[in-house]
Parts: sequence; C-alpha cells; structure tokens
Amino acid sequence: MVPNLKFDSYSFSEHVYKSLALHKAPFLKSLHLKVKHERDASDVGIWIGVAFARKVRQLILSVFFMKDSFVRFPSVLCSWNDTLVFLKLKHSILLNFPSRICLMSLRKLHLHYVMFNDEESVCNLLSCCPRLEDLIIRGSYVDVKTFTIDVPSLQRLIMEEDNLVERDGGRYVIKAPSLKYLKMSGFVGREVLLIENSPELPYGFAYTYHPWR
Repeated sequence: MVPNLKFDSYSFSEHVYKSLALHKAPFLKSLHLKVKHERDASDVGIWIGVAFARKVRQLILSVFFMKDSFVRFPSVLCSWNDTLVFLKLKHSILLNFPSRICLMSLRKLHLHYVMFNDEESVCNLLSCCPRLEDLIIRGSYVDVKTFTIDVPSLQRLIMEEDNLVERDGGRYVIKAPSLKYLKMSGFVGREVLLIENSPELPYGFAYTYHPWR
C-alpha cells in the first residue's frame, strides 16, 4: 500500500515486476527508477506503462549505460494523461515523439542530458503540456538545430550547457509570455537565443542573445 517506490540497482527486473504486481494503493504517488544495466532496458516501457495505469503523479527515470546506447521513452503512453504532475528524465534516454501528445496535468519537466530524435519531437512534447510551469534543460541535443520552447504557461526556465564543449551552431527559440524566472549558463557556439513576448520578466524585455564563441 506504500505510495512511493524507488528502485536502484544494476539488475532488478524481477523485483520491479513483483513490487508493481503486488502494489494495491489507490494511486502511485511516485516511482523512481535508476537503470544501470542494458539487460533491463527492454522492460522500462512496461514498468512505465504499469505506473501510468496506476495514475502515477511523479515519475523519475535515470538511465546510466556505459555504452553509447539509449532507452526509448514510450511516447505512446503520453497520447493522453491527466495525472502525471512531475517528470524527470536523466541521461541515456531517447525522446521520439512523432505525433502530438497530451500531458494535461504536467507542471514540472526536468530533462538532464537526454536525447531528442528531432526538432518535431521537441515541439510535440513541449507544446502539448498546457499547465507546464517549471522547465529545466541540462545538456545539448544532437541533430536538433533549433530547440523551440513554445509554452504559454511556463513561469520558470533553467537552461544549462557544458561550456567546455564547442558546438557547431544551433539555437534556442523561447516563446513563453508568462515567464517570471530565467537562468542560462554555459552556452558556447550557439548562434542565437531568441526570447519573445515575456512581459513578466524583470523590465519586460525581449532580446536576441549571441553567446560568446
């Protein structure tokens, strides 16, 4: 009946299956998975599917693989969801959203060094969270030249990149009229960072930012 579950191990598929099968609480408040071995990768989608079926409120998925491989986040589960409030994804996770989704209740989204499949996946994720207020983006995104953040409800945005890595172009475009807090750090080699229509920021400014190269 416990509402919070956390699994952290190098191989724990059997334990996760048993725990989720025996879980009888009316809803799952939080599920935190730290996956450290590739043998567990194929089961991640099933675990997340069970969590969504149990109306999970907070989901944290951290994937740490030594090799250059990724776990694909099950985008089909996001076609309609009205219970997830907080989602944090870290490291070896591929986000591929070929079509629009709907995370109706999502308010906090934290992305740490994950990989987007393309620019369309970025737009299909961020533009379909009508209540999103808090967005943290850490790391860079291969094959995404223009990273568009078009979230009218967004109030807090933190963007951090590794300033030791030189990048060949790319840019961020931010459209967040409700933005009240903005923090940027580590931008090197980005051609432009455009902020449009953010009257809630101090002094109500809109500007184009050309980072140091």
